[in-house]
Amino acid sequence: MKRMLVIVSTATTALVAAGIAVGHGIDGIKNVKEVTGTFTATTVSRLETRTCTTSDGKTLVTTNGLYTGAASGDPDLTGPAKIRAHSTVNTTDGVGVVSGTLRIDVSSGRDTEARFDAVLKGTQLAGLANGRAHDPSARLIANLSSDFNATTGFANGKVGGTSGGAAVELGPGTCDRPASVKETSHAEGTVTAVSSTSITVAFLTCAVPATLQSIVAPLTVGTRAEISCAVSGGVNTLVKAHKKS
Repeated sequence: MKRMLVIVSTATTALVAAGIAVGHGIDGIKNVKEVTGTFTATTVSRLETRTCTTSDGKTLVTTNGLYTGAASGDPDLTGPAKIRAHSTVNTTDGVGVVSGTLRIDVSSGRDTEARFDAVLKGTQLAGLANGRAHDPSARLIANLSSDFNATTGFANGKVGGTSGGAAVELGPGTCDRPASVKETSHAEGTVTAVSSTSITVAFLTCAVPATLQSIVAPLTVGTRAEISCAVSGGVNTLVKAHKKS
């Protein structure tokens, strides 16, 4: 029984990059870039507060409020800012949690909007925001920090850009195939077509360069052969061939 084998592969010699490296279509992501911004939202409205004493004698204060101000930094993080926040704070020990949404009215197009969950220690807030940036196809993942008081709002706010963490946008883009990556193909089987300019073994057809015409000449239709080809200038081109017994 005649054996027929076709193998298509991608050979990588080396690819080294500093910083963030992103390949085409990795996990559906085609672009990653760092963004930074600052914000203040100290105009407080619609504040609702409830207080209770827990079974272990702690004072627990829960608030809902709307906080407005301004944000600045990267284009997607610049504009009037609005934060809707819910906080639950153990005021006896000075710890709590704050969650809500941050919306930035970007000058044109869709607003940047992200939901955040953060831990409060004293007046220092730190957490993670996750949402969409101004570009409707871009996703925002950001470390978020600020000073926070339920009655006075958010001050000295930061979206990324701190030693505690950065912020990134994940979105569409393009990547060129690195020069170090070379597409190759291999076939072993019966020669089904051959000429001075091309050869077909099994189901693989490759162009024959002038430098290999003398090697291809003995490979007539019906003989068994093994060939290797590589993409050159967009054309699958023969790089090696020999007759099989």
